[in-house]
Amino acid sequence: MTRLAINIFRSVSIAGLVGATLCFCLSLTPSLMPRSYVVQGLLSGSCAAVGYGLGLLLVWLWTYMELPRLQPDVHRKARIATAGVALVLSLGFLRQAAEWQNSIRALMGLEPVDSADPFRLVAIALVTVVIAILAGYLFKVMVAFCRARIGRFVPRRVALVVSIGLTAALMWSVTEGVLFKGALRMADTSFQEVDALMEDETPMPTDPVKTGSAASLVRWKDLGRQGRHFVSSGPGPNEIRGFAAAAADPLRVYVGLNAAETPEARARLALDELKRSGGFDRSVLVVIVPTGTGWVDPAAVDTLEYLHRGDVATVAVQYSYLASWMSLMVEPAYGSETARALFKEVYGYWTTLPKDRRPRLYLHGLSLGALNSQLSVDLYDVIADPFQGALWSGPPFSSTTWADITASRNAGSPAWLPTFRDGSIVRFTDQQNRLEIPGATWGPIRVVYLQYASDPVTFFDWRSLYREPAWLKGERGPDVSPSFRWVPVVTMLQLGFDAMIATTSPMGHGHVYAPEHYIDAWLEVTQPGGWNPDDVQRLKTFFKNRFADQS
Repeated sequence: MTRLAINIFRSVSIAGLVGATLCFCLSLTPSLMPRSYVVQGLLSGSCAAVGYGLGLLLVWLWTYMELPRLQPDVHRKARIATAGVALVLSLGFLRQAAEWQNSIRALMGLEPVDSADPFRLVAIALVTVVIAILAGYLFKVMVAFCRARIGRFVPRRVALVVSIGLTAALMWSVTEGVLFKGALRMADTSFQEVDALMEDETPMPTDPVKTGSAASLVRWKDLGRQGRHFVSSGPGPNEIRGFAAAAADPLRVYVGLNAAETPEARARLALDELKRSGGFDRSVLVVIVPTGTGWVDPAAVDTLEYLHRGDVATVAVQYSYLASWMSLMVEPAYGSETARALFKEVYGYWTTLPKDRRPRLYLHGLSLGALNSQLSVDLYDVIADPFQGALWSGPPFSSTTWADITASRNAGSPAWLPTFRDGSIVRFTDQQNRLEIPGATWGPIRVVYLQYASDPVTFFDWRSLYREPAWLKGERGPDVSPSFRWVPVVTMLQLGFDAMIATTSPMGHGHVYAPEHYIDAWLEVTQPGGWNPDDVQRLKTFFKNRFADQS
């Protein structure tokens, strides 16, 4: 065992060890989300593996350029010295890790932690590094295999470069293009089939107006679990009357993935169900694109229904069972076809109605739903008869419309809270109500982006691999740690892990949007009448207490 350890130590690259140590240590610094020792161990192990690989790359380039190398005895001493410095440095950063995590936790109202649980953290990191090394060994074997065959026809060094490129392209194609996407599609199909077989305790509605009832065009079992919960969980008139003298029963229409074969068929079914149940007779109609799992955020819909005293119809069509972050990393536009089909059907019928008797039409989506909701409409198609507005919360980093607006923001406004032109069409807000812009007047369409500076789903950036994100420059968001510093390569990996755990934050931070912030946004977008500041504050308090009880 001792001999094996010695042999392993002798095989360690000094440059690789330096790179691994630096990346491991820097991965312990804060980013957007507070991390448990499990997540931190996986992140730190991944960073260490990448750092080691970068070190090996530098050694290869040094050798390839035939530059002088250290003598064996000097090399041995340098390896021992480097290992000692790496150990001391790692221990120092591990000791500081808890304080860095507490710098985030304090801003999010979480209790501080006493320790980063370094022993378990390091154990998980080591396992992660070993797995990465095995993957690297496989890469090396594949390169050697290709080089042996290509080298018969081209010079030796050309063969090496070509082999590395081909192997990298092949592994990326197989991993991302075939295995990952294929696995996502297979998982989506499997979850769809399981959902069709599973029953839950939610009772089928008896009111014939409700989607899923005996009179509905959509069978109860075809709503799926998310759909059944959505149509049955909204507030009733008696609950809403606590804030209004008179109230209607909100109307919710939902079509599950199993209800029809194609996105177009599901969209037509949603329109027919909306017409059957009287959705176009309401004052407000909202086309909602759910998240990847089919979930619709109750904090968004319930608050809207209270603000408009129940005189609201909402319609949503499911397109997936996958968690949004999975689709965002691999197929960010997954679901856009369904979103476009639904908007086309609803908007097409809405434009045939008399303007003085049709509902005001709005769009809404959270996370992947926000991305696909933005993709559902082309401004040039609706400019002659525009819908009234949109509320998009937690817009993902891959949202091209959001990204273009943010990039074109007014000079001096931060990237995490842009102001755009004269504020007549698009405005941004966060935990504080930022929607009142002095001198600004709304135009015919009101678009509001609700986003938190600590939301990694919104602020993940592939380019943070090599450059500092704009939202880290200058003034920071209210819940972004002052200790967060950009580090090439490491920051991108940190944000990637942050995105995977973005919904573990407390409400009002990360990717968990609070009802009181939805209330501010809906008030600005939909302009419900009859609400004074005291009533609005009472409604916010009601929802804060209600969601606190549910968490």
